[in-house]
Amino acid sequence: MKGATIGINGITKSFGSFEALKGVSLDIREGEFFSLLGPSGCGKTTLLRIIGGFEEPGGGSVEIDGRDVLPLPPNMRFANTVFQNYALFPHLTVYENVAFPLRLKKTKRKSLDELVMHYLRLVELEAHAEKMPSMLSGGQKQRVAIARALINQPSVLLLDEPLSALDAKLRHHMLMELDSIHDRVGITFIYVTHDQAEALSVSDRIAVMNHGKVLQVGTPRDIYESPSTSFVAQFIGEMNMIAGVMESENGRWYVADSEGMGRVAVADPKGFRVGDRVTLTIRPERLRISPRGRPTPGADANAFEGEVDESIYSGFLSKYYVRLASGKVLRVFRQHDEQGAGEEIAWNDKVRVSWNPRDAFIIGEEAEG
Repeated sequence: MKGATIGINGITKSFGSFEALKGVSLDIREGEFFSLLGPSGCGKTTLLRIIGGFEEPGGGSVEIDGRDVLPLPPNMRFANTVFQNYALFPHLTVYENVAFPLRLKKTKRKSLDELVMHYLRLVELEAHAEKMPSMLSGGQKQRVAIARALINQPSVLLLDEPLSALDAKLRHHMLMELDSIHDRVGITFIYVTHDQAEALSVSDRIAVMNHGKVLQVGTPRDIYESPSTSFVAQFIGEMNMIAGVMESENGRWYVADSEGMGRVAVADPKGFRVGDRVTLTIRPERLRISPRGRPTPGADANAFEGEVDESIYSGFLSKYYVRLASGKVLRVFRQHDEQGAGEEIAWNDKVRVSWNPRDAFIIGEEAEG
């Protein structure tokens, strides 16, 4: 099978007075595992349904391999959908559920049987061919739905939060299986999820959406390491955010903090100028922590003293919530094989928190627009 390119240009959609999509444009590459990520109500499922032909947009165009598909019904778009609730026929066996699209096409029996068994092997369900859906686990039902979608040999597979009904451990296992299936079949996957860990794990690229708009498109590393807006920074993982005003002195850049921390050194002003109101952001795992009076490893320009408000042990790491003298609380994650992690830090301990200016990045207030 061969994947398709998808061009989404200025798509709008309203439900009454509610604007679900506000001029969304995206270019999705051939064979890409592309995720639409955002909170409930952000427009991601509506966009997927428009691509699949289940919703009419208010304006804009959708092209698959350069062809405008909006006039076409869903079955003519070479895009199949895997729904959140599986949508299996309860009165048909696994074999017959997967065979159903081919029976509609009146595929010859020998070819039909070969294709059904091929796709059941692909999703590792050939031993369950004669079972009814009621006899399957949630993960097995999801794999039947995937096999049924793939047997039509689409260029695009649309996945609408397909793992949301599964428990956490099975969801992770199925996610890895989905990624493996994608690698084997090579078609374009468009995956809708509200779970940032899922999107970061398997996507080639991610579009983060909120309030009907695409806020940022990039690789998982781009989205995590260099978010372009404060929403993206907070939605993807945990984040420390420090609001202030840009300053400069002797060629060095600072954020003068409005929250009482004083000046915070910045390595790269990223095009901002003196006087701009900005937010400095830094991931908790980039901060270093040590008992007060003992130097943290590395010569970090930003160092602050405080007290541990809360300490949470999470297996491979500990999470610390450190209250500074200004009242600002910083989150610090420390892996147990790093930073001298054998040294215990506990609730109420006096500590020193520091970070290298290169590990922080800046977002302008106007970026949310």
